Amino acid sequence: MYFSDFNLEQYLNELETVVNIDSGTVTPEGVAKVADFFKNKFEQIGCLTETFHFSPEIGPCVKIQTKDTDQYDVVLVGHIDTVFPLGTVQERPFKRKDNIVYGPGTADMKAGVLSAYYVVKELIKQKERDLSVCVLINCDEEIGSIHSTPWIKEHGAKCKAAFIYEPGRSDGSFVVERKGTAKYEISFKGISAHSGADPERGRSAITEMAHWIVALDQLNDYEKGFTLNTGIVKGGVVTNMVAGHAMMKLDTRFKDMKHYEQIQQKIKHMTDHPFIEGVTAMAKQISFREPMNPHDQTFALMNKLEELGKKLDVPVTWKATGGVSDGNGISALGIPVLDGCGPVGGHSHNENEYIETDSILPRMKLLYELILAL
Repeated sequence: MYFSDFNLEQYLNELETVVNIDSGTVTPEGVAKVADFFKNKFEQIGCLTETFHFSPEIGPCVKIQTKDTDQYDVVLVGHIDTVFPLGTVQERPFKRKDNIVYGPGTADMKAGVLSAYYVVKELIKQKERDLSVCVLINCDEEIGSIHSTPWIKEHGAKCKAAFIYEPGRSDGSFVVERKGTAKYEISFKGISAHSGADPERGRSAITEMAHWIVALDQLNDYEKGFTLNTGIVKGGVVTNMVAGHAMMKLDTRFKDMKHYEQIQQKIKHMTDHPFIEGVTAMAKQISFREPMNPHDQTFALMNKLEELGKKLDVPVTWKATGGVSDGNGISALGIPVLDGCGPVGGHSHNENEYIETDSILPRMKLLYELILAL
């Protein structure tokens, strides 16, 4: 019987080890420690590992393979960076209360990576060596995988299916649909002037930015899942000066790529035709993720998982979300992707982040069976 020797206490002890390492994306030393932990674990069960360094600003990513091949039956994806700053672990370390575990990065998503390890370990133990499994451990997901996306897509393109070990939703649902996103930093340059003595000589970068914010906000279409949010604005120096500089950061979400194209066109039009003569704008796209939309092969995987759920008495339900993951890029290649494969949890990016320990083994069994059924 598979997972017959699984020890939950050992799993939680290992989870405590990695949760109690500060590994915010911009804490590369901590990310490296967590990467080394998992690299060693996978090597101990006979896997091939390779470390990748994409930028000195972030820690390493790790590729794990069960076989020396460049074609995979399945790719399992997880990330070990968190959104939390250095010192968070000291303030609120790993904590267990009944069947709930708390700690920074517990759900999002160190438990998911650990569960992926145990699934691979069981596949090897059961001598399922004909299966080619690739595990990608990402190091910069929380900043949009801006360095690692080409690497993830390169290996994601070589598999039959990809399972993303983001946490299961708080109700236990898996994720099958995610919005795409594009984020922008837009800088405005006007003409400074004294706001009392000669304001007519000035051209306000802040006023131009305000026009942009209103114009972009009018594109929101909640029914179609198309949203734009100006989350950061800066500008000016003192109150008695017409602002010569301003800056805004824009977050956009979309289900359909046509809405992304609409954003691009709108930004270009406003750049070419400023609201205030004499003010110029420069827009820089700082991150981009395609939407993750299910297709026929995805639906087939969903049906198989639902069948296995009935067999194992594990409820299988589905949700769509506006958040993105590394599954977005793989899905855009036409590969079927199931997300939310980690333990059930919630409150990601929050001091109350948690996972439910009762969900760990049932979901590992479910994904183990699904991999065998590919």
